[in-house]
Amino acid sequence: MAKTPKLPMVDHDLIRELTKLLDETGLTEIEIEQDGQRVRVARSAIAAAPTSRAAPASAPAAAPQAVAESIVAPLDLSKHPGVVTSPMVGTAYVAPEPGAQPFVEVGSKVKAGDTLLIIEAMKTMNQIPAPRAGTVMQILFEDGQPVEFGESLMIIE
Repeated sequence: MAKTPKLPMVDHDLIRELTKLLDETGLTEIEIEQDGQRVRVARSAIAAAPTSRAAPASAPAAAPQAVAESIVAPLDLSKHPGVVTSPMVGTAYVAPEPGAQPFVEVGSKVKAGDTLLIIEAMKTMNQIPAPRAGTVMQILFEDGQPVEFGESLMIIE
């Protein structure tokens, strides 16, 4: 006679503690693994009240979460026809120096070749030109923020 594998007991106190930790820290999910058992507690971004979910290591919990993520997923700005992407890895700045006027702001009209921002890479300041004429509709980075190659920086329409 085959033995049925014994499922690990769910530690409800641990789940309550992790949920409390989510509330205290403002995190949306936390996962821990102890003695081969993994517990993950996550708060759905679309729920009105905080919720928690625990999953043992062997139970797939991806399906319900995938539905929630697809509902709240932001639009993919990298596919926007007016997106300006970072040509390099570095730190993006909106102005030529601290305290100076920004190169552009939302609503600014630009011509092809106008400087939009500066990316500092390896102690070199690289001016990033507008690829085309238009109006700056969105600025997608904060001044002094690290950026990656190909990261969306602005939308020009």
